[in-house]
Amino acid sequence: MIPIKKAYGYVTRIKEGRTQVLVFRHPVIEAGIQIPKGTVKPKENTYNAVTREIEEETGLKNFEVENVIAEDYWENDDGTLHNRFFYKINVSNVPEEWDYEPTGGGDEEGLVFHYFWISSKDEVELIRGHGDYLNLIFI
Repeated sequence: MIPIKKAYGYVTRIKEGRTQVLVFRHPVIEAGIQIPKGTVKPKENTYNAVTREIEEETGLKNFEVENVIAEDYWENDDGTLHNRFFYKINVSNVPEEWDYEPTGGGDEEGLVFHYFWISSKDEVELIRGHGDYLNLIFI
C-alpha cells in the first residue's frame, strides 16, 4: 500500500511571552478539535502543500513556514497509511478567534471552521493524531 502524504501545520504565535497554537472546531461534532492539515497533491512538495492548506483552511496570508518538526507513518482509522509531515508555522498580528469558510472545496465545501488558540498541549483534546507533536512546540 502506498502511503498518502499529509501536511500538518502547527500555526504558532507568542502572546505575553507564551507560545500558543492555532486550533479549530469543525462544525461536525464527530470531527473534534483539529489543526490545519491536508493531503499533498501529486507533484506537490510538502512545504507547498502546508502553505496551501494554511491559506485555504484558515484564510491567513502572512505567515512564515519555519521548518518540518516531525515526519512519521500513521495508520488512519480506515486502515490507510499516512506519511505525515508536521510543520511549525509562525504568525503575528492575528485575531484571538475567528470563523472561516475553507476555500479548498471537496468535503469542506460550505463548512465554517471556528479558530482559536491554545496555550498548552493539555488545554483541549485534539482529534486522534493531531496533537502527537505538540510536545515539540510547548517545550
